[in-house]
Amino acid sequence: MVNGGVKSKSPKGSPDFLGYNLRYVKLGYIYLLSLSRTFCFFLPPLLLLFIFVSRFLPILAFPLSTFFILLIYHYLTPSSVFLLDFSCYRPPDHLKITKSDFIELAMKSGNFNETAIELQRKVLDQSGIGEESYMPRVVFKPGHRVNLRDGREEAAMVIFGAIDELLAATKINVKHIKILVLNCGVLNTTPSLSAMVINHYKLRHNTESYNLGGMGCSAGVIAIDLAKDLLNAHQGSYALVVSTEIVSFTWYSGNDVALLPPNCFFRMGAAAVMLSSRRIDRWRAKYQLMQLVRTHKGMEDTSYKSIELREDRDGKQGLYVSRDVMEVGRHALKANIATLGRLEPSFEHICVLASSKKVLDDIHKDLKLTEENMEASRRTLERFGNTSSSSIWYELAYLEHKAKMKRGDRVWQIGFGSGFKCNSVVWKALKNIDPPRHNNPWNL
Repeated sequence: MVNGGVKSKSPKGSPDFLGYNLRYVKLGYIYLLSLSRTFCFFLPPLLLLFIFVSRFLPILAFPLSTFFILLIYHYLTPSSVFLLDFSCYRPPDHLKITKSDFIELAMKSGNFNETAIELQRKVLDQSGIGEESYMPRVVFKPGHRVNLRDGREEAAMVIFGAIDELLAATKINVKHIKILVLNCGVLNTTPSLSAMVINHYKLRHNTESYNLGGMGCSAGVIAIDLAKDLLNAHQGSYALVVSTEIVSFTWYSGNDVALLPPNCFFRMGAAAVMLSSRRIDRWRAKYQLMQLVRTHKGMEDTSYKSIELREDRDGKQGLYVSRDVMEVGRHALKANIATLGRLEPSFEHICVLASSKKVLDDIHKDLKLTEENMEASRRTLERFGNTSSSSIWYELAYLEHKAKMKRGDRVWQIGFGSGFKCNSVVWKALKNIDPPRHNNPWNL
């Protein structure tokens, strides 16, 4: 069991969590309004029925009063958020790429000088990524400048692939999905990617749709948080959450050494998650959402500038990651744990965003974790590379594949991203999770 080992007092510089909690006031107000409408409709006839039965059929007064109390409890108690199932997209085998293939294709593309090639070779060797991750070949095409069509095609492949598997597993009719939240960091199109999903699956016309962009690798947890709030405002609904990053748009085709390292880490992938606030879904759900904590360090200049999308002197776009990012991440994680530790101090499993071997090594050391604690993150990095915000779902899929999730177990998912942000969420397994036979990317 993993113990957070946190102090009861937040460290200096931690976020103002009072201000953070004020955002729930509006949702609470909306929820109370919906309750008042419900009671205005049902309460008068129920009271009349209760008075009539108490006077003329006293033998039924007790069971009716019990029913009345339970009904009030049902409407006054917000339902939990349940995770019915999730899926992680595994691209086709022809998109697999080895380290040697990567270097060979990069050389043939004609975009890189010798210094740039050697730097990428060195970073790849130290990345912790194996020989079976996935990349779009269009980024290596000689003389080709990646365009919106390339990005949309990759987005359609990974997003629809993940959603198709999820819908097949849950058997939920798309017309019953009330809420859609999609996050993708770099590729932001018009119409949005969330609109692309609505169009492809013909979702209902009043779908609550949100498209989160530019929020980095931790945006997957932000998407869950937004979906959670919306589910509390729309009781008895389904929410579809999709997390991805489009590699063809994170790719840098120039020779600025400061922008080259991310080429060696980001790989294709996407995750789709089905959430529910329907109490009846508890019996079929895999997990229940227990805690979610978001930490933002953007008020500090060093943190704010630690990860940026930049252009080189030739106008080529790429991701810049500063040398301060490890220290920035360490402070953000410490602040996040200080808050989470007061709410949920222990976990059986951890899924740390599989960004790089260096990051995982440092977290392993700083939190005094065991090799078993880090297994899902390390294996995910090795097999799939850094799939950005969807990475934590490939890690949970690994734990399920290994039959490690047992009833009552709690799993802590941690994401880091530009801003700088550290976000985490805790799920509790509602049953023993058998290894999925179909929608698991780890199945052979």
